[in-house]
Amino acid sequence: MIYFDHNATTPIDPLVLEAMQPFLTTFYGNPSSLHRHGRAVKTAIEQARQQVAALLNVSSDQVIFTSGGTEANNLAVSTAFCSKKKHVLLGATEHPSIVESVQNLELSGFTADELTVDGNGLMSKETLEEKVQVDTGFISVMHANNETGVVQPIAPLAQLAQEKGIVFHTDAVQSVGKVPVDFNALNVNLMSLSGHKIYGPKGVGALIHDKLTRISPLLHGGGQEKGYRPGTENVAAIIGFGKAAELASQALSRRAEHVLSLQQKLEQGISDIKGLVVVASTVDRLPNTSQILIDQVDGEMLLMQLDQKAIAISSGSACSSNSKEPSPVLKAMGFSDKLALSAIRVSVGQQNTLADVSEFVSSLKAIVKHNA
Repeated sequence: MIYFDHNATTPIDPLVLEAMQPFLTTFYGNPSSLHRHGRAVKTAIEQARQQVAALLNVSSDQVIFTSGGTEANNLAVSTAFCSKKKHVLLGATEHPSIVESVQNLELSGFTADELTVDGNGLMSKETLEEKVQVDTGFISVMHANNETGVVQPIAPLAQLAQEKGIVFHTDAVQSVGKVPVDFNALNVNLMSLSGHKIYGPKGVGALIHDKLTRISPLLHGGGQEKGYRPGTENVAAIIGFGKAAELASQALSRRAEHVLSLQQKLEQGISDIKGLVVVASTVDRLPNTSQILIDQVDGEMLLMQLDQKAIAISSGSACSSNSKEPSPVLKAMGFSDKLALSAIRVSVGQQNTLADVSEFVSSLKAIVKHNA
């Protein structure tokens, strides 16, 4: 099987699994316990917190562990309840966990507006400035899009929000571990990330905060994570997340160079397919992500035909792939419903090879030719 769906999830790195295993067997203590079993586990969690913090150039006390990126996004949006301002802004290409969290705010009396993007999925500072109201208290804009891989220029947007005293959050689930991400350099107040996108385990993520922004917990009962996220910690997953973050820090440049070479080879190889478009190919994207549209082709059918050839890709976001509706991301970028339904997403990873790319290119060409 050729696995080209790393934006959906990544395989656990063997070194991550090795780091986790003792905490599934030998070190089983509750980190809240005061005896030696508890203290040993607590120490390991704090080491993992430091490893995650180092990846983002923050201090360890800025890391709040969660069950994943979706919870981190929900926790970030909940900070809107801490403000007297009742207007929020979100990008038109956000992940469903942001969109639906904001819809939940609207049920509580908030108003919300979307920030439009251009044909490449990029948002301008002028667009943000036009949409900001006196009552705007919270803004969320994704750092790198999970479908297109487009990297948003977050720093100037967040700087504008900072000047106006508005809390700014970015969903960096897809960008962390693929491109350099510095929390402070982006000028944001809050940032979400996830373990299983960086060769760590599923079921763990984090919200990074600036220690100044007030946070409204989603859960209550217990003092874990300083009360921001109570409940006994998912110890083994947190340890794995920390190790994955450490490996990502060490191998960031090497991984990026490797997947970029695969992306370039892949896009060059398919460039002569009639009616094919690589979305946002001329702007800054994640080095591992190619979203492909092919006129007169059904993306979901193409996915299944590639699956029959033992090649795993996605027809869009794994979080909304059960829907036959055209991607809201592509619609926001101005693509027609028909062309958006042709979309497939290829997202390569550290274990993929040039031989995998060649196999994909030849298989895709054969399928498109057969379907013509």
